[in-house]
Amino acid sequence: MIVAVISDTHMPRGNRRLPDACVERLRGADAILHAGDLVELSVLQELQALGPPVHAIRGNVDSHELIARLPLQLTVALGEVRIGMLHDAGPAQGRLQRMRRRFPDVDAVVFDHSHIPLHEEHEGFQIFNPGSPTERRRQPRHTMGLATIEGRTLTFELITLD
Repeated sequence: MIVAVISDTHMPRGNRRLPDACVERLRGADAILHAGDLVELSVLQELQALGPPVHAIRGNVDSHELIARLPLQLTVALGEVRIGMLHDAGPAQGRLQRMRRRFPDVDAVVFDHSHIPLHEEHEGFQIFNPGSPTERRRQPRHTMGLATIEGRTLTFELITLD
């Protein structure tokens, strides 16, 4: 199973759109995870129109419509793997341990807010931040993630889009 992982799309804004390479991976995935800051309901609807099921949480700049529809955090079962999702995982120091305590029954947590890609693992538990496909801020590239699930094995990959 292939899961596309994105966050912080911050759309619509100006002529911002998802890069073609991102859309291609989203369409080809078995599921899509969006870790918040879609901004407008139309972005969620655009993702849902791509085909794969979309699992999304709300971020700190999402519209009232999204706040009413999306949870602050979510646990998603994908095959034999469970992934927790939340937008802001807090300060870097102690983050992996905090997420382990907050989501004790998952294999990994997907988050963002910072737009800074990150992947950490400790004793089989992982945290993953895909960065942003549309707003790189101080990062050198626009990014997204792919998660590959084979049985109980979960592997994250950071994808550079430009």
